[in-house]
Amino acid sequence: MPRDISLAYLTTAPMLPPEALNLAAELGYNAVGLRALPAIIGGQDASPLLTDKALLRATRQALAATGIPVFDMEIVRLNAAYDTASFMPFLEACGELGARAILVAGDDADEARLTQSFAAFCAAARPFGLSADLEPMPWTKIPNVATAMRILDAAGADNGGLLVDALHTARSSTTLADVRAIPRARIHYIQLCDAPGEVPTTLEGLLHTARAERLLPGDGDLPLLDLLDALPDDVPVSLEIPHDVMRAKIGTRAWAAQALAKTRSLLAMRVGRRG
Repeated sequence: MPRDISLAYLTTAPMLPPEALNLAAELGYNAVGLRALPAIIGGQDASPLLTDKALLRATRQALAATGIPVFDMEIVRLNAAYDTASFMPFLEACGELGARAILVAGDDADEARLTQSFAAFCAAARPFGLSADLEPMPWTKIPNVATAMRILDAAGADNGGLLVDALHTARSSTTLADVRAIPRARIHYIQLCDAPGEVPTTLEGLLHTARAERLLPGDGDLPLLDLLDALPDDVPVSLEIPHDVMRAKIGTRAWAAQALAKTRSLLAMRVGRRG
């Protein structure tokens, strides 16, 4: 069975949601990911879905017209000041758009409190039919899969998940054995991209690659086939592949089209070597 492949927000940012939905439908993606909360608290790197009612309506109309669903919504950051009530407008928008998953980052150094916050957020997301998926990132307080699994197990939420990102996995202490050990019920989707094998030695370098210079699958040095072998065969794939220079050079449509073509080739290679 072919996997669902979703067009992530960062691959086309700052394209607005209706345009992203139309592009996904044109190119043959199965879903999109949208960002309604910024990656940096107080930042502007998100679509104004929570404040622009006209944009929310236009997005609903594009969903109906294209038949392309919203897979995941970004990005919830759990810090020491976490308050469930502040995320309710976001959750309501996620429910209105029919999203399935929410990307969650951990910024609280107190792991016990972070776990409590995650459990509370999972409880708030459950009535909307949403999973809450922790994404390990080397610069956050959930730097690897082992930490994320510890929090997931302690939180005990049935809609809690773990989002495996190819870039962050390769640049953390996570091993393929760690990935293979993740229970299937905890993996709702993965994020795929490629990157050079050389790991930046500074936080600035890590962030720059993650947000502005990822490579298309097969164009870098990450062990993507090995990673896919460690994951379930049917897990949906989100293509999060921002590259500011290449998108400016060839255009967003061509970049998103190449991302899909390269990913399909990689997935076919993976099936072929499995026999």
